[in-house]
Amino acid sequence: MSNERNEKDLCHWADQMAKKIIEQRGDLPLYTCASGITPSGTVHIGNFREIITVDLIVRALRARGKEVRFIYSWDDYDVFRKVPGNMPKPEELEKYLRYPITMVPDTFGRDENYARHHEVDIESQLPRVGIHPEFLYQASRYRDHRYAEGMKKALQNRDLIKWCLNNYRDDEHKMKDSDVYWPISAFCCKCNKDTTEILDYDGEYGVSYKCTSCGHEEKGDLRTSSEFKLGWRVDWPMRWNEEKVVFEPGGKDHISPGGSYDTAKLVSKKVYGWDAPVTMKYDFVRLKGIPGKMSSSKGKVISLVDALEVYQPEVLRYIFAVNKVDHEFSISFDLDVITMYEAYDRTERIAWGVDKAKNENLERIEKRVYELSQIDGIPSVMPYQVPFRQLTTLLQTYSGDIDKVISTLKDIKPEQVETLRRRCVCAWYWVKECAPEDFQFALCKDGSKVEDFTDVDVQMIMAIVKDVLPKLDELDERGVQQAIYDVATNAGQESKALFKTVYRALIGKEQGPRLGSFFKIIGREDLEKILGVY
Repeated sequence: MSNERNEKDLCHWADQMAKKIIEQRGDLPLYTCASGITPSGTVHIGNFREIITVDLIVRALRARGKEVRFIYSWDDYDVFRKVPGNMPKPEELEKYLRYPITMVPDTFGRDENYARHHEVDIESQLPRVGIHPEFLYQASRYRDHRYAEGMKKALQNRDLIKWCLNNYRDDEHKMKDSDVYWPISAFCCKCNKDTTEILDYDGEYGVSYKCTSCGHEEKGDLRTSSEFKLGWRVDWPMRWNEEKVVFEPGGKDHISPGGSYDTAKLVSKKVYGWDAPVTMKYDFVRLKGIPGKMSSSKGKVISLVDALEVYQPEVLRYIFAVNKVDHEFSISFDLDVITMYEAYDRTERIAWGVDKAKNENLERIEKRVYELSQIDGIPSVMPYQVPFRQLTTLLQTYSGDIDKVISTLKDIKPEQVETLRRRCVCAWYWVKECAPEDFQFALCKDGSKVEDFTDVDVQMIMAIVKDVLPKLDELDERGVQQAIYDVATNAGQESKALFKTVYRALIGKEQGPRLGSFFKIIGREDLEKILGVY
Protein backbone atom coordinates (compact mmCIF):
# COMPACT_ATOMS: atom_id res chain seq x y z
CA MET A 1 0.00 0.00 0.00
CA SER A 2 1.33 3.44 -0.84
CA ASN A 3 0.21 6.24 1.40
CA GLU A 4 2.80 8.96 0.96
CA ARG A 5 2.53 11.79 3.43
CA ASN A 6 4.22 15.15 3.71
CA GLU A 7 7.12 14.65 6.15
CA LYS A 8 6.28 17.94 7.91
CA ASP A 9 2.79 16.66 8.75
CA LEU A 10 4.21 13.55 10.42
CA CYS A 11 5.22 15.52 13.52
CA HIS A 12 3.90 13.43 16.43
CA TRP A 13 6.21 11.47 18.76
CA ALA A 14 4.75 8.29 17.22
CA ASP A 15 5.87 9.52 13.78
CA GLN A 16 9.38 10.15 15.08
CA MET A 17 9.49 6.61 16.52
CA ALA A 18 8.19 5.14 13.25
CA LYS A 19 10.98 6.93 11.40
CA LYS A 20 13.54 5.59 13.89
CA ILE A 21 12.25 2.00 13.43
CA ILE A 22 12.60 2.27 9.64
CA GLU A 23 16.08 3.79 9.94
CA GLN A 24 17.28 1.10 12.38
CA ARG A 25 15.65 -1.96 10.79
CA GLY A 26 15.79 -0.89 7.16
CA ASP A 27 13.14 -1.26 4.49
CA LEU A 28 11.15 -4.41 5.35
CA PRO A 29 8.18 -6.04 3.60
CA LEU A 30 6.49 -6.28 7.03
CA TYR A 31 7.04 -4.50 10.34
CA THR A 32 5.84 -6.52 13.34
CA CYS A 33 4.96 -4.45 16.41
CA ALA A 34 4.16 -6.21 19.67
CA SER A 35 2.46 -5.70 22.99
CA GLY A 36 1.20 -8.09 25.64
CA ILE A 37 0.17 -8.74 29.20
CA THR A 38 -0.61 -11.49 31.69
CA PRO A 39 -4.42 -11.62 32.19
CA SER A 40 -4.05 -12.16 35.94
CA GLY A 41 -6.78 -9.64 36.82
CA THR A 42 -8.63 -6.64 35.43
CA VAL A 43 -6.69 -5.13 32.52
CA HIS A 44 -6.52 -1.54 33.74
CA ILE A 45 -6.07 1.83 32.10
CA GLY A 46 -2.33 1.80 32.88
CA ASN A 47 -2.00 -1.41 30.84
CA PHE A 48 -3.96 0.32 28.08
CA ARG A 49 -1.16 2.86 27.72
CA GLU A 50 1.08 0.15 26.25
CA ILE A 51 -1.62 -1.03 23.85
CA ILE A 52 -2.42 2.45 22.53
CA THR A 53 1.29 3.37 22.35
CA VAL A 54 1.80 0.48 19.94
CA ASP A 55 -1.38 1.39 18.04
CA LEU A 56 -0.19 4.99 17.55
CA ILE A 57 3.15 3.76 16.20
CA VAL A 58 1.42 1.19 13.97
CA ARG A 59 -0.66 4.04 12.51
CA ALA A 60 2.49 6.16 12.11
CA LEU A 61 4.26 3.36 10.20
CA ARG A 62 1.23 2.94 7.95
CA ALA A 63 1.21 6.69 7.31
CA ARG A 64 4.71 6.15 5.87
CA GLY A 65 3.31 3.52 3.52
CA LYS A 66 4.55 0.48 5.45
CA GLU A 67 2.84 -2.91 5.89
CA VAL A 68 2.45 -3.57 9.61
CA ARG A 69 1.46 -6.55 11.76
CA PHE A 70 0.26 -5.61 15.24
CA ILE A 71 0.37 -8.59 17.62
CA TYR A 72 -0.96 -8.63 21.16
CA SER A 73 0.17 -11.58 23.30
CA TRP A 74 -1.93 -12.91 26.13
CA ASP A 75 0.60 -14.47 28.51
CA ASP A 76 -2.08 -16.83 29.76
CA TYR A 77 0.37 -19.68 30.46
CA ASP A 78 1.75 -17.69 33.39
CA VAL A 79 1.28 -18.81 37.00
CA PHE A 80 -1.76 -17.71 39.01
CA ARG A 81 0.15 -16.18 41.90
CA LYS A 82 -2.43 -14.26 43.92
CA VAL A 83 -6.15 -13.50 44.03
CA PRO A 84 -6.91 -9.83 43.20
CA GLY A 85 -9.14 -8.01 45.68
CA ASN A 86 -11.99 -7.35 43.25
CA MET A 87 -12.77 -10.92 42.17
CA PRO A 88 -15.92 -12.87 43.16
CA LYS A 89 -15.59 -16.12 45.18
CA PRO A 90 -11.98 -15.49 46.25
CA GLU A 91 -12.03 -18.64 48.42
CA GLU A 92 -12.71 -20.71 45.27
CA LEU A 93 -9.86 -18.98 43.41
CA GLU A 94 -7.47 -19.63 46.30
CA LYS A 95 -7.63 -23.35 45.49
CA TYR A 96 -5.99 -22.70 42.11
CA LEU A 97 -2.92 -20.75 43.21
CA ARG A 98 0.23 -21.94 41.37
CA TYR A 99 -1.87 -23.28 38.46
CA PRO A 100 -1.59 -21.89 34.89
CA ILE A 101 -4.07 -18.99 34.61
CA THR A 102 -5.98 -20.84 31.87
CA MET A 103 -6.75 -23.66 34.34
CA VAL A 104 -8.31 -21.30 36.90
CA PRO A 105 -12.15 -21.18 36.70
CA ASP A 106 -13.99 -17.97 35.84
CA THR A 107 -15.78 -17.23 39.12
CA PHE A 108 -17.90 -14.65 37.27
CA GLY A 109 -19.40 -17.70 35.50
CA ARG A 110 -19.22 -16.15 32.03
CA ASP A 111 -16.19 -17.59 30.20
CA GLU A 112 -14.41 -20.93 29.97
CA ASN A 113 -11.67 -19.87 32.39
CA TYR A 114 -10.29 -17.01 34.48
CA ALA A 115 -7.77 -15.86 31.86
CA ARG A 116 -10.36 -15.87 29.09
CA HIS A 117 -12.68 -13.68 31.18
CA HIS A 118 -10.09 -10.89 31.35
CA GLU A 119 -9.09 -11.38 27.71
CA VAL A 120 -12.70 -11.04 26.52
CA ASP A 121 -13.15 -7.89 28.62
CA ILE A 122 -10.39 -6.11 26.71
CA GLU A 123 -10.86 -7.76 23.29
CA SER A 124 -14.50 -6.64 23.19
CA GLN A 125 -13.59 -3.03 24.05
CA LEU A 126 -10.52 -2.33 21.88
CA PRO A 127 -12.54 -1.98 18.63
CA ARG A 128 -14.49 0.83 20.35
CA VAL A 129 -11.25 2.84 20.47
CA GLY A 130 -10.17 1.84 16.95
CA ILE A 131 -7.54 -0.74 17.98
CA HIS A 132 -7.49 -4.07 16.10
CA PRO A 133 -4.48 -6.24 17.02
CA GLU A 134 -3.97 -9.89 16.16
CA PHE A 135 -4.30 -11.75 19.47
CA LEU A 136 -1.84 -14.54 20.30
CA TYR A 137 -2.59 -16.94 23.16
CA GLN A 138 0.59 -18.26 24.72
CA ALA A 139 -1.04 -21.16 26.63
CA SER A 140 -2.27 -22.72 23.40
CA ARG A 141 1.06 -22.01 21.65
CA TYR A 142 3.04 -23.76 24.37
CA ARG A 143 0.59 -26.64 24.52
CA ASP A 144 0.74 -27.02 20.73
CA HIS A 145 4.55 -27.46 21.12
CA ARG A 146 5.16 -24.43 18.92
CA TYR A 147 8.15 -23.44 21.04
CA ALA A 148 9.84 -26.87 21.34
CA GLU A 149 12.86 -25.70 19.31
CA GLY A 150 13.05 -22.40 21.20
CA MET A 151 13.07 -24.25 24.54
CA LYS A 152 15.63 -26.76 23.28
CA LYS A 153 17.91 -23.91 22.18
CA ALA A 154 17.56 -22.26 25.60
CA LEU A 155 18.39 -25.51 27.43
CA GLN A 156 21.41 -26.15 25.21
CA ASN A 157 22.63 -22.59 25.89
CA ARG A 158 21.76 -22.34 29.55
CA ASP A 159 25.29 -21.37 30.60
CA LEU A 160 25.27 -18.56 28.04
CA ILE A 161 21.83 -17.39 29.26
CA LYS A 162 23.12 -17.51 32.85
CA TRP A 163 25.97 -15.23 31.77
CA CYS A 164 23.47 -12.87 30.06
CA LEU A 165 21.32 -12.70 33.21
CA ASN A 166 24.36 -12.07 35.40
CA ASN A 167 25.75 -9.44 33.07
CA TYR A 168 23.65 -6.60 34.53
CA ARG A 169 23.48 -7.87 38.12
CA ASP A 170 25.68 -6.63 40.94
CA ASP A 171 27.85 -9.16 42.78
CA GLU A 172 25.28 -9.63 45.51
CA HIS A 173 22.58 -10.78 43.04
CA LYS A 174 24.70 -12.69 40.52
CA MET A 175 24.18 -16.44 40.20
CA LYS A 176 27.30 -18.32 41.33
CA ASP A 177 29.17 -20.73 39.06
CA SER A 178 28.03 -23.54 41.32
CA ASP A 179 24.33 -22.55 41.04
CA VAL A 180 22.36 -24.78 38.70
CA TYR A 181 20.29 -22.66 36.32
CA TRP A 182 17.38 -23.92 34.22
CA PRO A 183 15.72 -21.55 31.71
CA ILE A 184 12.50 -23.59 31.76
CA SER A 185 9.98 -24.62 34.38
CA ALA A 186 7.17 -27.17 34.39
CA PHE A 187 3.58 -27.36 35.56
CA CYS A 188 3.23 -30.79 37.19
CA CYS A 189 1.28 -33.03 34.82
CA LYS A 190 -0.43 -34.64 37.82
CA CYS A 191 -1.44 -31.74 40.14
CA ASN A 192 -1.07 -28.83 37.61
CA LYS A 193 1.03 -26.66 39.97
CA ASP A 194 4.33 -25.03 39.06
CA THR A 195 5.87 -26.27 42.33
CA THR A 196 8.40 -28.36 40.42
CA GLU A 197 12.15 -28.56 40.12
CA ILE A 198 14.00 -29.60 36.98
CA LEU A 199 16.15 -32.66 37.63
CA ASP A 200 17.84 -33.42 34.32
CA TYR A 201 18.07 -32.64 30.61
CA ASP A 202 19.22 -35.16 28.00
CA GLY A 203 20.67 -32.59 25.58
CA GLU A 204 17.85 -32.86 23.04
CA TYR A 205 14.13 -32.83 23.96
CA GLY A 206 13.93 -34.90 27.16
CA VAL A 207 13.46 -33.06 30.48
CA SER A 208 12.94 -34.69 33.90
CA TYR A 209 11.30 -32.92 36.83
CA LYS A 210 9.87 -33.57 40.27
CA CYS A 211 6.87 -31.88 41.92
CA THR A 212 7.50 -30.70 45.48
CA SER A 213 3.73 -30.51 46.16
CA CYS A 214 2.53 -33.98 45.17
CA GLY A 215 5.86 -35.81 44.81
CA HIS A 216 5.22 -36.87 41.22
CA GLU A 217 8.28 -37.41 38.99
CA GLU A 218 8.13 -37.24 35.20
CA LYS A 219 10.37 -37.34 32.16
CA GLY A 220 8.72 -35.25 29.46
CA ASP A 221 9.48 -34.51 25.83
CA LEU A 222 9.43 -30.87 24.66
CA ARG A 223 7.82 -31.96 21.37
CA THR A 224 4.90 -33.84 22.94
CA SER A 225 4.56 -32.77 26.60
CA SER A 226 2.45 -29.68 27.30
CA GLU A 227 3.66 -28.71 30.76
CA PHE A 228 6.96 -26.93 29.94
CA LYS A 229 7.46 -23.19 29.70
CA LEU A 230 10.38 -20.79 29.46
CA GLY A 231 11.03 -18.31 32.26
CA TRP A 232 9.82 -14.89 31.12
CA ARG A 233 13.27 -13.33 30.75
CA VAL A 234 14.03 -15.98 28.11
CA ASP A 235 10.48 -16.42 26.83
CA TRP A 236 10.37 -12.75 25.80
CA PRO A 237 13.46 -12.78 23.51
CA MET A 238 12.55 -16.26 22.19
CA ARG A 239 9.22 -14.86 20.97
CA TRP A 240 10.85 -11.76 19.47
CA ASN A 241 12.72 -14.12 17.17
CA GLU A 242 9.69 -16.37 16.62
CA GLU A 243 7.47 -13.46 15.52
CA LYS A 244 10.26 -11.27 14.02
CA VAL A 245 9.29 -8.31 16.24
CA VAL A 246 10.85 -4.95 15.31
CA PHE A 247 9.11 -2.73 17.87
CA GLU A 248 7.84 -3.26 21.41
CA PRO A 249 7.59 -0.60 24.13
CA GLY A 250 8.04 -1.21 27.85
CA GLY A 251 7.16 0.35 31.18
CA LYS A 252 9.88 2.39 32.82
CA ASP A 253 10.54 -0.45 35.29
CA HIS A 254 11.48 -2.82 32.41
CA ILE A 255 13.32 -0.30 30.23
CA SER A 256 15.53 1.16 32.97
CA PRO A 257 19.30 0.63 32.41
CA GLY A 258 20.26 -2.92 33.35
CA GLY A 259 16.59 -3.92 33.54
CA SER A 260 14.82 -6.85 31.93
CA TYR A 261 14.91 -5.32 28.42
CA ASP A 262 18.71 -5.04 28.48
CA THR A 263 18.99 -8.68 29.62
CA ALA A 264 16.48 -9.85 27.00
CA LYS A 265 18.39 -7.93 24.33
CA LEU A 266 21.53 -9.96 25.12
CA VAL A 267 19.66 -13.27 25.12
CA SER A 268 17.90 -12.37 21.88
CA LYS A 269 21.14 -11.69 20.03
CA LYS A 270 23.46 -14.28 21.56
CA VAL A 271 21.05 -17.23 21.83
CA TYR A 272 18.42 -16.63 19.15
CA GLY A 273 20.39 -14.52 16.67
CA TRP A 274 17.74 -11.80 16.53
CA ASP A 275 18.35 -8.08 17.08
CA ALA A 276 16.09 -6.99 19.92
CA PRO A 277 13.21 -4.78 18.78
CA VAL A 278 13.43 -1.01 18.87
CA THR A 279 11.82 0.04 22.14
CA MET A 280 10.60 3.12 23.97
CA LYS A 281 9.79 3.74 27.59
CA TYR A 282 6.27 4.70 28.64
CA ASP A 283 5.49 6.17 32.03
CA PHE A 284 2.71 5.40 34.48
CA VAL A 285 -0.88 6.62 34.38
CA ARG A 286 -2.29 7.96 37.62
CA LEU A 287 -5.94 8.29 38.58
CA LYS A 288 -7.57 11.49 39.84
CA GLY A 289 -11.02 11.92 41.30
CA ILE A 290 -12.08 8.27 41.10
CA PRO A 291 -15.88 8.17 41.29
CA GLY A 292 -17.43 6.31 44.19
CA LYS A 293 -19.13 3.66 42.09
CA MET A 294 -15.96 2.70 40.26
CA SER A 295 -13.87 2.85 43.41
CA SER A 296 -16.14 0.58 45.43
CA SER A 297 -16.33 -2.11 42.76
CA LYS A 298 -12.75 -2.01 41.49
CA GLY A 299 -10.60 -0.83 44.36
CA LYS A 300 -7.92 1.33 42.77
CA VAL A 301 -8.30 -0.30 39.36
CA ILE A 302 -9.98 1.55 36.50
CA SER A 303 -10.60 -0.58 33.43
CA LEU A 304 -10.96 0.52 29.82
CA VAL A 305 -14.72 -0.02 30.17
CA ASP A 306 -14.80 2.33 33.16
CA ALA A 307 -12.87 5.03 31.29
CA LEU A 308 -15.19 4.75 28.27
CA GLU A 309 -18.19 5.40 30.53
CA VAL A 310 -16.86 8.95 31.00
CA TYR A 311 -14.75 9.66 27.92
CA GLN A 312 -16.03 9.20 24.39
CA PRO A 313 -13.50 7.02 22.49
CA GLU A 314 -11.95 9.88 20.50
CA VAL A 315 -11.34 11.88 23.68
CA LEU A 316 -9.80 8.90 25.45
CA ARG A 317 -7.43 8.35 22.50
CA TYR A 318 -6.67 12.08 22.57
CA ILE A 319 -5.60 11.92 26.24
CA PHE A 320 -2.91 9.35 25.35
CA ALA A 321 -1.95 10.94 22.02
CA VAL A 322 -1.52 14.47 23.39
CA ASN A 323 0.68 13.38 26.32
CA LYS A 324 4.32 12.53 25.69
CA VAL A 325 4.78 8.81 26.07
CA ASP A 326 7.60 9.07 28.64
CA HIS A 327 5.69 11.52 30.85
CA GLU A 328 3.46 10.46 33.72
CA PHE A 329 -0.05 11.92 33.63
CA SER A 330 -3.38 11.52 35.38
CA ILE A 331 -6.71 10.42 33.99
CA SER A 332 -9.33 12.42 35.83
CA PHE A 333 -12.91 11.63 36.74
CA ASP A 334 -13.58 14.85 38.66
CA LEU A 335 -14.21 18.37 37.30
CA ASP A 336 -11.04 18.06 35.17
CA VAL A 337 -13.16 15.95 32.80
CA ILE A 338 -14.73 19.21 31.62
CA THR A 339 -11.26 20.71 30.96
CA MET A 340 -10.18 17.64 28.97
CA TYR A 341 -13.25 17.78 26.73
CA GLU A 342 -12.62 21.51 26.21
CA ALA A 343 -9.02 20.78 25.17
CA TYR A 344 -10.16 18.10 22.70
CA ASP A 345 -12.82 20.42 21.24
CA ARG A 346 -10.26 23.16 20.72
CA THR A 347 -7.94 20.72 18.91
CA GLU A 348 -10.90 19.64 16.77
CA ARG A 349 -11.72 23.25 15.84
CA ILE A 350 -8.08 23.85 14.83
CA ALA A 351 -8.04 20.63 12.79
CA TRP A 352 -11.16 21.74 10.91
CA GLY A 353 -9.87 25.30 10.41
CA VAL A 354 -12.52 26.90 12.65
CA ASP A 355 -9.91 28.19 15.13
CA LYS A 356 -6.30 29.18 14.47
CA ALA A 357 -3.29 27.83 16.34
CA LYS A 358 -0.57 30.24 17.50
CA ASN A 359 1.71 29.28 14.61
CA GLU A 360 2.01 26.93 11.66
CA ASN A 361 4.04 24.34 13.56
CA LEU A 362 1.51 24.10 16.43
CA GLU A 363 -1.28 23.82 13.87
CA ARG A 364 0.42 20.81 12.27
CA ILE A 365 0.87 19.16 15.68
CA GLU A 366 -2.78 19.79 16.64
CA LYS A 367 -4.00 18.36 13.32
CA ARG A 368 -1.84 15.25 13.70
CA VAL A 369 -2.94 14.66 17.32
CA TYR A 370 -6.56 15.02 16.16
CA GLU A 371 -6.02 12.55 13.32
CA LEU A 372 -4.45 10.00 15.68
CA SER A 373 -7.35 10.48 18.11
CA GLN A 374 -9.99 9.35 15.60
CA ILE A 375 -11.40 5.84 15.62
CA ASP A 376 -11.44 5.22 11.90
CA GLY A 377 -10.08 8.23 10.05
CA ILE A 378 -11.26 11.84 10.13
CA PRO A 379 -15.08 12.09 9.77
CA SER A 380 -16.59 13.49 6.58
CA VAL A 381 -18.33 16.31 8.46
CA MET A 382 -17.01 18.20 11.48
CA PRO A 383 -18.75 16.83 14.61
CA TYR A 384 -21.35 19.05 16.24
CA GLN A 385 -19.79 20.64 19.29
CA VAL A 386 -21.71 21.21 22.49
CA PRO A 387 -19.29 22.12 25.30
CA PHE A 388 -19.29 19.37 27.92
CA ARG A 389 -20.31 21.73 30.74
CA GLN A 390 -23.27 23.04 28.73
CA LEU A 391 -24.21 19.47 27.84
CA THR A 392 -24.38 18.51 31.52
CA THR A 393 -26.76 21.44 32.11
CA LEU A 394 -28.95 20.45 29.14
CA LEU A 395 -29.08 16.82 30.23
CA GLN A 396 -29.96 17.66 33.83
CA THR A 397 -32.59 20.14 32.67
CA TYR A 398 -34.24 17.40 30.58
CA SER A 399 -33.72 14.67 33.24
CA GLY A 400 -31.24 12.75 31.07
CA ASP A 401 -33.52 12.60 27.99
CA ILE A 402 -30.88 12.55 25.23
CA ASP A 403 -33.42 12.67 22.39
CA LYS A 404 -34.95 15.82 23.92
CA VAL A 405 -31.52 17.44 24.25
CA ILE A 406 -30.65 16.69 20.60
CA SER A 407 -34.06 17.96 19.43
CA THR A 408 -33.27 21.39 20.95
CA LEU A 409 -30.26 21.75 18.59
CA LYS A 410 -31.96 22.99 15.45
CA ASP A 411 -28.84 23.20 13.24
CA ILE A 412 -27.49 19.68 13.84
CA LYS A 413 -27.01 17.54 10.71
CA PRO A 414 -28.13 13.89 10.59
CA GLU A 415 -24.53 12.67 10.16
CA GLN A 416 -23.52 14.50 13.36
CA VAL A 417 -26.13 12.92 15.62
CA GLU A 418 -24.41 9.62 16.46
CA THR A 419 -21.15 11.20 17.74
CA LEU A 420 -23.08 13.74 19.80
CA ARG A 421 -25.27 10.99 21.21
CA ARG A 422 -22.13 9.15 22.39
CA ARG A 423 -20.96 12.32 24.12
CA CYS A 424 -24.38 12.72 25.76
CA VAL A 425 -24.22 9.18 27.16
CA CYS A 426 -20.77 9.91 28.66
CA ALA A 427 -21.86 13.29 30.03
CA TRP A 428 -24.95 11.83 31.70
CA TYR A 429 -22.94 9.00 33.25
CA TRP A 430 -20.41 11.54 34.55
CA VAL A 431 -23.17 13.69 36.07
CA LYS A 432 -24.81 10.73 37.80
CA GLU A 433 -21.70 8.85 38.99
CA CYS A 434 -18.72 11.21 39.13
CA ALA A 435 -19.71 14.89 39.34
CA PRO A 436 -19.42 16.63 42.73
CA GLU A 437 -22.75 16.82 44.53
CA ASP A 438 -22.95 20.62 44.23
CA PHE A 439 -22.72 20.21 40.43
CA GLN A 440 -25.77 17.95 40.25
CA PHE A 441 -29.32 19.29 40.09
CA ALA A 442 -32.87 18.47 39.06
CA LEU A 443 -35.59 20.98 38.17
CA CYS A 444 -38.39 21.39 40.73
CA LYS A 445 -41.25 20.47 38.40
CA ASP A 446 -43.64 19.02 40.98
CA GLY A 447 -45.41 22.33 41.71
CA SER A 448 -43.92 22.62 45.20
CA LYS A 449 -42.86 25.92 46.78
CA VAL A 450 -39.90 26.91 48.93
CA GLU A 451 -41.66 27.46 52.26
CA ASP A 452 -39.24 29.91 53.91
CA PHE A 453 -39.13 32.56 51.15
CA THR A 454 -39.57 36.11 52.43
CA ASP A 455 -42.06 38.52 50.90
CA VAL A 456 -39.15 40.19 49.09
CA ASP A 457 -38.06 36.82 47.63
CA VAL A 458 -41.59 36.16 46.32
CA GLN A 459 -41.89 39.70 44.89
CA MET A 460 -38.60 39.29 42.99
CA ILE A 461 -39.70 35.95 41.52
CA MET A 462 -43.04 37.47 40.49
CA ALA A 463 -41.13 40.34 38.85
CA ILE A 464 -39.06 37.81 36.85
CA VAL A 465 -42.26 36.05 35.69
CA LYS A 466 -43.84 39.41 34.72
CA ASP A 467 -40.84 41.34 33.30
CA VAL A 468 -38.20 38.80 32.16
CA LEU A 469 -40.02 35.69 30.90
CA PRO A 470 -42.16 37.46 28.25
CA LYS A 471 -38.92 38.76 26.63
CA LEU A 472 -37.01 35.48 27.01
CA ASP A 473 -37.22 34.35 23.38
CA GLU A 474 -36.05 37.65 21.91
CA LEU A 475 -33.15 38.24 24.33
CA ASP A 476 -29.77 36.53 24.08
CA GLU A 477 -28.07 35.02 27.16
CA ARG A 478 -26.38 38.29 28.08
CA GLY A 479 -29.66 40.16 27.74
CA VAL A 480 -31.44 37.68 30.00
CA GLN A 481 -28.67 37.97 32.58
CA GLN A 482 -28.98 41.79 32.53
CA ALA A 483 -32.77 41.63 32.85
CA ILE A 484 -32.40 39.47 35.97
CA TYR A 485 -29.88 41.99 37.41
CA ASP A 486 -32.41 44.76 36.75
CA VAL A 487 -35.06 42.94 38.82
CA ALA A 488 -32.67 42.91 41.81
CA THR A 489 -31.79 46.60 41.32
CA ASN A 490 -35.47 47.62 41.12
CA ALA A 491 -36.18 45.68 44.31
CA GLY A 492 -33.23 47.36 46.05
CA GLN A 493 -31.55 43.98 46.59
CA GLU A 494 -28.08 42.60 45.97
CA SER A 495 -28.00 40.53 42.76
CA LYS A 496 -26.38 37.68 44.74
CA ALA A 497 -29.48 37.46 46.97
CA LEU A 498 -31.78 37.27 43.94
CA PHE A 499 -29.68 34.58 42.26
CA LYS A 500 -29.77 32.50 45.43
CA THR A 501 -33.56 32.85 45.56
CA VAL A 502 -34.02 31.87 41.90
CA TYR A 503 -31.73 28.83 42.20
CA ARG A 504 -33.64 27.64 45.27
CA ALA A 505 -36.94 28.00 43.41
CA LEU A 506 -35.62 26.20 40.30
CA ILE A 507 -33.40 23.41 41.65
CA GLY A 508 -33.59 23.55 45.46
CA LYS A 509 -29.95 24.64 45.74
CA GLU A 510 -28.29 28.00 46.40
CA GLN A 511 -26.19 27.98 43.24
CA GLY A 512 -26.22 26.41 39.80
CA PRO A 513 -25.48 27.06 36.11
CA ARG A 514 -25.13 30.66 34.87
CA LEU A 515 -28.68 32.01 34.99
CA GLY A 516 -28.81 33.74 31.59
CA SER A 517 -27.98 30.58 29.68
CA PHE A 518 -29.91 28.39 32.17
CA PHE A 519 -33.11 30.36 31.53
CA LYS A 520 -32.64 29.96 27.76
CA ILE A 521 -32.12 26.20 28.16
CA ILE A 522 -35.15 25.68 30.45
CA GLY A 523 -37.38 27.78 28.21
CA ARG A 524 -40.29 30.10 28.93
CA GLU A 525 -42.98 27.45 29.29
CA ASP A 526 -41.23 25.42 32.00
CA LEU A 527 -40.00 28.55 33.80
CA GLU A 528 -43.57 29.84 34.01
CA LYS A 529 -44.71 26.49 35.45
CA ILE A 530 -41.97 26.41 38.10
CA LEU A 531 -41.88 30.11 39.07
CA GLY A 532 -45.60 30.80 38.44
CA VAL A 533 -46.63 28.93 41.62
CA TYR A 534 -45.40 31.90 43.70
